Amino acid sequence: MTSGLLVPPRVEARGTARGRVPWTFGPLTLRLLLLGLPLLVPVWIDRRAILVVAAWDLIVFVAWFVDLRRLPVPGQLRIARAWTAPAVLGVPQMVRLAVRNDSDVTIVARMTDFAGPVFRPSPPDVSLTVPARGEARAEYEVLPTARGDTTLDFVALRYRSAAGLAERWGSMSLPQAVRVYPDIGEAQRQALALIRARQIVMEKRRANVHGLGRDFHSLREFQQGDELRDVCWTATARRGRLVARTYQPERSQTVWIIVDAGRLMRARDGRHSGLDRAVNAAFALAQVASGAGDRVALLAYGRGTQQRVLPGRGGPHLRVLLDALAVTRAEPAEADHARAAATVMSAQKRRTLIVWLTDVAESAAVPEVIESAARMVPRHVLVFAVTRPPALNALAARAPETDRDLYRVMAAQEMVERRALLLGQLRQRGAMALEVPSAELTSTVVDRYLGVKERNLL
Repeated sequence: MTSGLLVPPRVEARGTARGRVPWTFGPLTLRLLLLGLPLLVPVWIDRRAILVVAAWDLIVFVAWFVDLRRLPVPGQLRIARAWTAPAVLGVPQMVRLAVRNDSDVTIVARMTDFAGPVFRPSPPDVSLTVPARGEARAEYEVLPTARGDTTLDFVALRYRSAAGLAERWGSMSLPQAVRVYPDIGEAQRQALALIRARQIVMEKRRANVHGLGRDFHSLREFQQGDELRDVCWTATARRGRLVARTYQPERSQTVWIIVDAGRLMRARDGRHSGLDRAVNAAFALAQVASGAGDRVALLAYGRGTQQRVLPGRGGPHLRVLLDALAVTRAEPAEADHARAAATVMSAQKRRTLIVWLTDVAESAAVPEVIESAARMVPRHVLVFAVTRPPALNALAARAPETDRDLYRVMAAQEMVERRALLLGQLRQRGAMALEVPSAELTSTVVDRYLGVKERNLL
C-alpha cells in the first residue's frame, strides 16, 4: 500500500467576483490621496487653489481607473489546491496553492484558504507574484489534530498589479474531501520488528529451540540435538547423509483486533487521546500480521458497532482497515463491551488471537469489559491491553505534603491497586493482560503478537 494513494486529489477552479463591489483602492492610491491633503492649505488664502486639489485628485482617480481596467477579472485566474502527502494525525503536512494567470498583466496576489480548526487554529494567508501568462505556487503548513473526514472549500483572493493602484477581490469554491489517517509511519517502523523477529527465529531454530511452529520451511543438514522426528528420510536417502526439516510459525491464521471507542478512551496524553494511541497500535499490528501471512479482522465499537472488517490480508485489505480506523471516533458514553465480545465470538468460531485495546473503568464492581474478556479466554488466545494513566501513577508515587494531598495520594494508590487486581484476575483466567504507558502501546502489542507466533500458542 503506497502513501500516494492516500493523498487527497488535486482540485482546481476559476475565480469569481466576490461581493457586489469586487474592487477597491490599492495602498498606493490611498497614499497619493493623502499626499494631496497639504494642497488644501492654500485654499484658505485663495479659493482658486481648490482647482489644483481637484486636478490632483482627478489624476489619481484616472490612474486608479486605468490600473483597475488593466487588472484581469477573477475569471482569468485559476486556483488549484494540492496536498504533498497524506494527512496524518499529529504530523505536519504542506498544502500547496497554485495560481494560473491567463492575462497579460503580472499581479501580486494574497490568498486565504479557510482550512478548518482540525488543520490550523486560524486560516492561513499566502502571498505570491504571478507573472503574465504564467503560474506561481505557495505553500502553508497544517497539523491535523483529529482523525476522520473533513472538507476544505472556500478560498478568498485579493490581487493588484505591480503599480498597486487598484485591487480586485475574488473567491473560488474548491471542495476537497480530506481524510486524516492514523500515524502510518509508526506502523511502517513496526514492520522492521517483524524482519528482526524472523531473523531471531531462524537463529533459534539453528540452536534447536523447538515449539516455534510446524509449517515446513526448508531442509538442512542434521545437527546434534535435532529430533529424529524432524529427519527427512527421502532427502537423507538421496544425499547419503542425515537431512532435517526446519519449520516456521504457522501462516494464514486469523487475528482479531478490538478497539474500544467509549468515553474512557477520550482521555488525552499530550496531543493524542487514548483512542488515537489504540488506533495507531491497531494498524501497526495489522500491518505486521498481514506481512506475516495472517488474516486480520477489526471491530471498533462504542455503544454500537462503528466499524467491522472481516478477516483478510494484502494491500487492499490494509487500505480498508486504515480507512475504517481513520473514521473511528470516541463516544461520550460508556462502550457496550458485552455486545462487542458477542459480535466477535459469533463471527469467529475457530480458535484465534484476539487483541483487545481498551481501558478499565474505576468502580467497586468488576467492570463489564473484564467479564466480557474473561468469557473469551476458554475459546481464544486473548491479549488484553490497557494504557497506564501517567497522571494517576505519578500521583500514587508522590509523597503527600498536606492532609488534602494525603487523601488524594491514597485514592490514587487504591485505584492503581484496583487496576492491578482486575488485570491479575484476568491473567489467572489465562489471558495476557497488559498495562503499559500509552506511548509504548504499539511496540508492546506488536511484540506480544510476535511472541504468540513464535511460541505457537494458536
